[in-house]
Amino acid sequence: MRSYKDILKLAMITEKGSHLQEDNNQYIFKVAVEANKIEIKRAIEELFSVKVKSVRTMNMRGKVKTLGRFSGKRPNWKKAIVTLKEGDSIDLVEAI
Repeated sequence: MRSYKDILKLAMITEKGSHLQEDNNQYIFKVAVEANKIEIKRAIEELFSVKVKSVRTMNMRGKVKTLGRFSGKRPNWKKAIVTLKEGDSIDLVEAI
């Protein structure tokens, strides 16, 4: 079994994420590509001592970038939107 720190890569702080946090009590995390929803839920509950209501995941494709005559591709990654139960919250400033 992977450690929880290997599953959760980064807490993403964006404008859209701030609106989701305020309105729906949802948080966005960059997670390991091979992680599933159950592992993500366990990792969030263990690391932040909160109750998770639901987890939605998305596979994000890496962008193709060109610099002059050279082209390359950024790696694919996975994003998870985690909804917490009422009354629970995560302080993302301390999480980073």
